[in-house]
Order: sequence, then C-alpha cells, then structure tokens
Amino acid sequence: MKKIVLSFALVMAAAAAFCQHSYLGIKGGANFSRFTVKDGEATDFRTGFHAGLLSHIHLNKEFALQPELLYSAQGDETKLIGNSTTIRRKLNYITIPVLLQYMFHNGFRLQAGPQVGFLLNAKSELAGITTNLKNSFESTDLGLAAGVGYLSPSGLGIDGRYVFGLSNIYKPGSPVIHSNVAQFGLFYMFHHTANKNIKHRN
Repeated sequence: MKKIVLSFALVMAAAAAFCQHSYLGIKGGANFSRFTVKDGEATDFRTGFHAGLLSHIHLNKEFALQPELLYSAQGDETKLIGNSTTIRRKLNYITIPVLLQYMFHNGFRLQAGPQVGFLLNAKSELAGITTNLKNSFESTDLGLAAGVGYLSPSGLGIDGRYVFGLSNIYKPGSPVIHSNVAQFGLFYMFHHTANKNIKHRN
C-alpha cells in the first residue's frame, strides 16, 4: 500500500514538473455511501468524507486527464429491530480515480473514468460494540466514476460525482455486494496563483 501511494504521488509531482500543461491541486468534501445487494435492496447511506491530491493534465484544448489520490471514508447503515437500532459498517479506503474530462470555455467540465480503491480498515458498530470486519471484505474495490465540476478563475472549484461499484467487495462471495458513493466537494488548483496568464479553460 505504501509503495502504491508513494509511486502515485511521485508520478503526479513529475507530471506537474515536466508537462507544460499539468497542474497540482488539493480537494476534499462529503461522501454519501451505501451498499447494494444483487437482486436485493440497497442499504441506507452513511455520511463520510474524502480528501487528497489531484493532478490536472491537459491533453488538448478540450480534454484533460485528472488522476487523484484520496482518502475516502465509506460504508453503510442498516436499521434493525423496528428501526430502533442502527448497525453502521465503516470501510475506509485509499482511492485512485482517473478521470477523462471535457472542459467548456466557461469553467464547467464533464468527467468520467475508472476508480480503484484499496481497503485500509473495516469495522461495524452496533449498540456501542465495535467489530473488526476487514477479513470479510476484499482488499480492492473497482468502480466507475462520473460527474460534473466547475473551476472558477480564482482556482477554487466545486465537484460532484457518483461512483458506481463494479466489483463484489464481500469476500465470502455471497451475497454479491457493491459499494456506491456520491461525492460532493471543493478543490483548489495551485497554478492559478502561480500563473495569472493561464486561460480560464484550465
């Protein structure tokens, strides 16, 4: 895990240093995550957060590639015993989305791409009792992210996306469980303060 994170951080830094149109940024915001069971109902949303780094790499005037390195607090909630008791499952990941973006002239962009998550820990909380669940969940989670964003001339932007879980995260294999996450947050691109001549399309 440490090698993966370090390698990704080095690649992002190298891209910003050597690519003519590559810029670094930071981001963070809220997660609303839940599990969906194949041929069954979805659980309730758990509120969490995400935070980390991004690298914005221009491919041409319209398209850019944006890899990110994020800490993401995910999981779900389920009501038990006549809705009087709640069990919360908390799964924390390092996630790496790689988004292809279409950039409009007014600062808006559409984005979509694959995401891989690496499980850090997993636990459940019920009536004040915490149980370690890491052995019950797969170490990786594959997903597809899609959403929209807006970058202001100041370098501050807003971002919203939904990550559709593609792989079964439940290690026993049955039932098949997918993790889905809605994310809303803010980001800041450092190049706007470093270079005032960059066009708003960035």
